[in-house]
Amino acid sequence: MSIKPLNSTQASAGTPLTLAAAALTVDAAFRERVLAHPARIALVQDQRRISYGELKLRVDRLCNALRHSGVQHGDRIAVLSENRFEYVEVLLAAAHIGAIVACQNWRLSAAELAHCMGLVAPRVILVSKRHAALLGPSDGGGPEVISFEDDYETLLRNASPGPSESPSRPEDGLLILYTSGTTGLPKGAVISHRAMMARAMIGTVDGQLYPGYGSICWSPLYHMGGTDPTLGCLMHGDTVFVVDGFQPSVLVELMSRELLGNVTLVPASIGPVIQELHRTGLRPKGIKTCGSMADLVPPHQIAEITTLLNAPFRNTFGSTETGNPPASRQLIPIGQAPTRFSKTQSSYCQIRLVDDEDRDVPDGTPGEVLIRGPSLFSGYWNSPQVNEHEFRGGWFHMGDVMVRNADGTLDFVDRRKYLIKSGGENIYPAEIERLLLQSPRIVDAAVVRKLDAHWGEVPAAFVVRGDPQLNEADVIALLRGKLANYKLPKEVHFIAAADIPRTDTGKLKRLELEARLKQGL
Repeated sequence: MSIKPLNSTQASAGTPLTLAAAALTVDAAFRERVLAHPARIALVQDQRRISYGELKLRVDRLCNALRHSGVQHGDRIAVLSENRFEYVEVLLAAAHIGAIVACQNWRLSAAELAHCMGLVAPRVILVSKRHAALLGPSDGGGPEVISFEDDYETLLRNASPGPSESPSRPEDGLLILYTSGTTGLPKGAVISHRAMMARAMIGTVDGQLYPGYGSICWSPLYHMGGTDPTLGCLMHGDTVFVVDGFQPSVLVELMSRELLGNVTLVPASIGPVIQELHRTGLRPKGIKTCGSMADLVPPHQIAEITTLLNAPFRNTFGSTETGNPPASRQLIPIGQAPTRFSKTQSSYCQIRLVDDEDRDVPDGTPGEVLIRGPSLFSGYWNSPQVNEHEFRGGWFHMGDVMVRNADGTLDFVDRRKYLIKSGGENIYPAEIERLLLQSPRIVDAAVVRKLDAHWGEVPAAFVVRGDPQLNEADVIALLRGKLANYKLPKEVHFIAAADIPRTDTGKLKRLELEARLKQGL
């Protein structure tokens, strides 16, 4: 019997059958781990533990309950909650149904939260008792609201236990994660099954996920720092330790008794973890890597935390829209206080650096980062004009400026949209901040623009003292000779660490500091 080969057109384009055979989703990957290891522990929170088999049964019931509530393929499910088992169950149920989970940030203002909810028009809202008041009074005409504490378990008990066939496909949206909104109202970035699987694969190659090692989910599940490693870990068949927000004592205790892959530590969390390690004397059982966003961390802290945890520090550069790419592959060795933060391009992505006309710039010249790759999001929800602009030319324009060095490494410069234009010269605040953070006398620093009658704009610095004797002249002396004189701050203001406004990802809210300058502090 001979087999007739596909012609070249059919082979290159794929047929419906071949495309279906090549399709794999987050739901399918999770269920394969259930088949392989049903008794293995999937989730742990406090004293509660649940196996992969048990988790799958609960997810099946939730799928049927949500369908009974009218949730169909492509519908949005909003979740407003702290990290908890049930949140993860909703993510997995949506992956099976083909629905999209719009992960709401409970730290937003009422106006911002209303905008985020209205943008996605959810069919159902699941909310924890802690944050239910943020929804405001209901007139009975909105989406169904399900309380995790009051309704959820009853819903599962009354739902059919049987599994059903999943309509999900790789390009279907799985999550909507909202941008930080530092320059306006938040936009909803749609993360597909394809993107989430690619992020897990790239994380495995580049050192974020380690098969056979667990993961701590303390970063909010409305942020990629929570969702990406959690879903990646579950697709590997490993254990996720769910933690209700940043609790240094819980993190250190988990590290002391569990084998862990990467332990996510954002800049603001590192100091408290160091203090807890010293206070308790506990040390990790075994950690592969730690940290993130090294540019925002004082170098001496990087040296100390890597020594205490006996794990290298991840020198990352990614975003909600891209995952860990474009440049999160490089590790800072244990005990090293880095003097530069050059980054290594992530696996499985393409990068270009371009000028204002989208023309490639030579090595050594700052340019906006353009990226292609499978980890990329599918665009902003209900924002066709924004998507057309940001994806022009078939590349996603990140809005971040980097420099490519002769050895191929990449140095972050700053956000393209936030520049200080002083006397015709461009000043990137992050360049000044990195130098300030290298001093052990400074705990934190932020540089913003200030209007100036002569130069148009000049840099002004906000500094958190590590040394109580530090004064303005000392701060300028730390920079003089390392920067051009026009880049030196013209004002230095000393403030408390809690008064430097940052987003959940550690990004500075520079416009809030600018407003303080305009108001005379």
